[in-house]
Amino acid sequence: MPTVTLHAHYDGRHIVLDEPFDLPANAPLMVTVCPVFSDTDSEEAWLRAASSSAAFAFLADPAEDIYTVADGEPFRDAV
Repeated sequence: MPTVTLHAHYDGRHIVLDEPFDLPANAPLMVTVCPVFSDTDSEEAWLRAASSSAAFAFLADPAEDIYTVADGEPFRDAV
């Protein structure tokens, strides 16, 4: 059986698939429980994580400043 991602929810007693899927009885499963965020909480959490992550520390290196104000063309968002 191929690996698939199925959306489901817990009804208080059982895990219930949100959409039908032909799943044989006793099929081995791996369940990942995802935290529930509102849209604003999720975006804020991602921004906080990204801004404090060491993954972007290289951007503080002056060697990364390879562009100047003269590079590219300015743009303005449509109002």
